[in-house]
Amino acid sequence: MIEQPAYTGFGFSDEEWGLLVGLPQSVLAAAAAAESDGTRRTMAENAAGLETIAAGRESASPLVAAVAGEIVSRVGDPEAGEELPVITPDDPHAMIEDVLGRAGEASALLSARIDEGQAGAYRHWLVEIAEQVVGAASTGGILGLGGDVVSDSERRFRDRLATVLND
Repeated sequence: MIEQPAYTGFGFSDEEWGLLVGLPQSVLAAAAAAESDGTRRTMAENAAGLETIAAGRESASPLVAAVAGEIVSRVGDPEAGEELPVITPDDPHAMIEDVLGRAGEASALLSARIDEGQAGAYRHWLVEIAEQVVGAASTGGILGLGGDVVSDSERRFRDRLATVLND
């Protein structure tokens, strides 16, 4: 007997599952790119985002738990000390717009295919990932002291993501 991929149980195609599995890490990268913070701060943001993604494995939502489990199996487990590489996009604005567009596609897909509880849990998880990333390292200040915990551009990304997901 051939074992079916996990996503078939949710009624998604391979391409649709790819969108849902790719989006959390893309949200992490876009949230980190919303403000140019330097490598050390971006590493802290990546770590916070990966921890939030990994925590999704414990979600009461079977969809979030399955997506989080697949991401961790692909990129590594922060509990094992694994880290994401720092990605510095050539055009952060274009990257952010792309991620927001894909978030809208994912939200529409979820609304059409699964119950609102599962869809809402996934949407909330994406916003939580963004929230943890933008709050992980302050911007500005001197020698790590002072500055804004969440910059205007980071806040704008997080708020736009929440709006796109909930429209």
